[in-house]
Amino acid sequence: MIKTVKIESPVGFLTAGATDEGVCLLEFSDMKRVTKEMKDLSELLGTSFEEGDNNHLQTLRMQLDEYFAGKRKEFSIQLVTPGTPFQQAVWQELIRIPFGSTRSYNEQAVALNMTESVRAVANANGMNRIAIIIPCHRVIGSDGRLTGYGGGLQRKKWLLDHEKKYSGKPFDMNLF
Repeated sequence: MIKTVKIESPVGFLTAGATDEGVCLLEFSDMKRVTKEMKDLSELLGTSFEEGDNNHLQTLRMQLDEYFAGKRKEFSIQLVTPGTPFQQAVWQELIRIPFGSTRSYNEQAVALNMTESVRAVANANGMNRIAIIIPCHRVIGSDGRLTGYGGGLQRKKWLLDHEKKYSGKPFDMNLF
């Protein structure tokens, strides 16, 4: 069973889901994609969703509160991320992008040693079902501008601004 809760945040309500093994969903509640992601997860994990709470969701709320307060720069929560080996590799590389930093889609492909697969890497980034924790918002266009984000570009900008504020790094990017 995948337990789900709604979490209020500075960037809007989030829908979170977790199995007994870990968090498998964190998505902006007002985005249409959350319904598809829940359906996909239900099929991939062979289970259904039910409103409720568990230890992973409690830890998630605590760590998100710390993140939004500028006190947490890395998450240490158990994740459940069903996907292809390629998607798994892309998502693991996203987690390696440091708090307060950005990387272009091309740089992401280079980090994965997949320089000929920039579009496939970008597509796998977009398939991420765990916003913020797997920080796909840290990937930007090669020209330094914001590009697609499942939660919307305004949220992406907010998250990047938030991380720059608490990272101690100078904010020198023109994101729009």
